[in-house]
Amino acid sequence: MSIFNDIIKIWKSDSLLSQAWDDSIAMLKLSHEIFLKSLESFNSPESLKEIKALKKEDRKINDYQMTVRRKVLTHFSIGASAREVTNGLVLVDMVVDIERIGDYCKNISDLTLMKESSINFGELSDEISKIEEEVKSRFSSTIEVIENQDEDLAYTLQDKYRKAISTVSDNIVSDIVSGKTKLGSQSKSAALVLYVRYLKRIGAHLKNITSTVVNAYDRIGYER
Repeated sequence: MSIFNDIIKIWKSDSLLSQAWDDSIAMLKLSHEIFLKSLESFNSPESLKEIKALKKEDRKINDYQMTVRRKVLTHFSIGASAREVTNGLVLVDMVVDIERIGDYCKNISDLTLMKESSINFGELSDEISKIEEEVKSRFSSTIEVIENQDEDLAYTLQDKYRKAISTVSDNIVSDIVSGKTKLGSQSKSAALVLYVRYLKRIGAHLKNITSTVVNAYDRIGYER
């Protein structure tokens, strides 16, 4: 059963927790926008100025996290029920995962600035496209899970993570590191290994976020 039972009722009241909830949703949606732009820049490099501007968006994510923490803590300090305490702690955990996603998006932007102008994925093109599309889809679905407290969708996303993202990423890295797949240069190989690892970690943090809807507090971020 979701530990967010009654969360909509509680947080739609005029309170600091209500404001923190709204800030968290806005933070998640902003990180989604940054993620999509990061992928677009990596695959079709924009101007140096545009990529650097994208990196600065991470500061907004950090600001949201600090705001949510402050509002939750302030609400606790003036009195909160046991359920509100639990929900507040879950919310603080959730924004940590969102902030980590922002960090990995920034890492992708850094990689875009450092890598050669373009990378021909060669025989890995289909696998790279598969993991990109899976993380994109998962991000949109995660927002839906949180906004609607959709337990069925949360379970589906959790169950799919290992096969759809983790295993695909690990196989790509293994093929490159072992020399089975050659991309023509060490720099291209290194860039691609980092890229798929960043996608895997973003997927893992999205899984953690969906787990807040279906896992007990001590199991958030873990297999159910």
